[in-house]
Amino acid sequence: MPALRAQLEPEAAPVLDPDVCVVAPPTPYNPASGLPLESARPVPADVRCPVCGMFPARSPDWAAQVIFANGDAQFFDSPLSLFMYLSDVARYSPGRSADEIVARYVTDVSSKTWTDAGNAFYVHGSSAKGPMRAGNLPAFASKKAALQFAAQRGGTVLAYADVDAGLVTQLGGQGTHAH
Repeated sequence: MPALRAQLEPEAAPVLDPDVCVVAPPTPYNPASGLPLESARPVPADVRCPVCGMFPARSPDWAAQVIFANGDAQFFDSPLSLFMYLSDVARYSPGRSADEIVARYVTDVSSKTWTDAGNAFYVHGSSAKGPMRAGNLPAFASKKAALQFAAQRGGTVLAYADVDAGLVTQLGGQGTHAH
């Protein structure tokens, strides 16, 4: 019977690397869209965030994107995922580099429109829970709006340059997410 039992027992599940690779190819530029090559685009329903694998279109109030020099776009479920991506572009998009990025956009919480990520203000430590159910750095086009949000929901207002690698690592769980 031991031989039969061995045949009937399920095989042990393979041990997977905790740094699971998410395949999220960039979305090519569509000249028929009428949009300038470097402008922000609507988030397609079927694209995945290259950092965590979520669908950015399901959380449009938090979405972010980068545009490459050839017009390709990569979409993210939150500003935090954008910052994680920018910290190691080659990891999330093999063969690409940060030097190829010509535009970065985040969704302005106040207006629900795209704003340049480099000119935006971010609120760290608020009660707002984004797609990852943790600190996703809600973004604002104006410092005034960010300060008003922080007064209501808590947190500290940061300029783009103030979102450093240490904070991104802390918020991002060093590359892993708890969905």
